[in-house]
Parts: sequence; C-alpha cells; structure tokens
Amino acid sequence: MVRDMKRLREKMVKEHIEGRGIKDPLVLQAMRKVPRHLFVDEALQNQAYADHPLPIGYGQTISQPYIVALMSQLLKPKPGLSVLEIGTGSGYQAVILAEMGMDVFTVERIKSLYLKAQKRFAELGYRNIRTKLDDGTLGWPEHAPFDRILVTAGAPALPKPLLEQLADPGTMVVPVGERKHQRLLRIIKNEGQIKEEEMHPVMFVDLVGKFGW
Repeated sequence: MVRDMKRLREKMVKEHIEGRGIKDPLVLQAMRKVPRHLFVDEALQNQAYADHPLPIGYGQTISQPYIVALMSQLLKPKPGLSVLEIGTGSGYQAVILAEMGMDVFTVERIKSLYLKAQKRFAELGYRNIRTKLDDGTLGWPEHAPFDRILVTAGAPALPKPLLEQLADPGTMVVPVGERKHQRLLRIIKNEGQIKEEEMHPVMFVDLVGKFGW
C-alpha cells in the first residue's frame, strides 16, 4: 500500500501540479514528500491524490492538491520564515508549509479538527508547527508580525487584524469575495504600502469569525 500511495503521489505532482505550471522547487519537493492520504478519513484514502477537495467533517474540506500547491507558491516560501495559517483543517497545508522549512503558526476554530491535526503533527514528527484553538480572523497577535500569512477559507473582505499582523515586508494569500465564489488575492506589504494582486478564481468554505462571515 505504501508503494502504491507513493506512486499516486508522484502522479499527482506530475499531472496536477507540475503539469499546471507550479515550478517552485520547495513546493514540488514538499508535495512529493507529504503523505496526503494520512490527512483524510480511511474510507477516502483511495481518492486522496485526485485533484479535487475531500470532506473532513463539520462542513470543512481538505483543498485540492493544485490549490494547496498554488497558494504555497504564491506565498513565495523560504526556509526560516514565520507563517500564520488561518484554518488548520486536516493539517495538510500546515505540514506542506513546515516541510518547506518555515515556522508555522496555525489557528483552527473547530475543536475536533484542532485535536486531530495536533495528533497528526506529533505522529509525523513536525516540531515547527504551533497550534491554537481560536477565531482565526483575529490572527495570533502574541507571535506577530508574520513574514507570511495564508488563509484557507473564503473571507467577505480582507480581515483587518491579519493585515496588521503581516510583517513589512511581507506577503499574504487569502480568498476574498462572495460565499463559495472568491478570487485569490496576494497582498504585498512593503515600506508601508499595500499592493493587491488578483490571482485565481477559487471556491472555499466560509471564513467564520469576528472579521469573517
């Protein structure tokens, strides 16, 4: 089974990630290494490397592999940077970020998902991931500023606390727009100036919280 999953993982990277234009070597290496099937229910493991999202309970999903890779590449990842992730979910995106050598701070509002992700991180041996159970739209001010911020749920507008907690210079990637119909924005903060780049149409679950839905 392990060999089959490794083969499927390599096929996923070649067809759905490299084949769709993802070129960052850190992203490709992480996507090849991290066992995505361990982040979904056992009954869905045979679908883990297909290029579509999968349910993880509580109305939440694990994003499709291409979107995980795209958002990771848009962050401009570098080892040693601090990154705040809003929406831990299954924990897969957090592990991809950690595998690229970044210090990950991840916030989840649903206790059951939070506890499952914590367990997965420990079992896989990742020591560069810190977790918090809270309203993600508030960020994690005790550890701010963050070099990178990644939001894995759709926001009606850019959450103000997250923008304030973004380092200068810094980069944030966030889906913004109508419910389940958003566009990925890349926010670049540099010398006090904010630049927004509209990147890609997406469909995410709602970002719920004080500064979300």
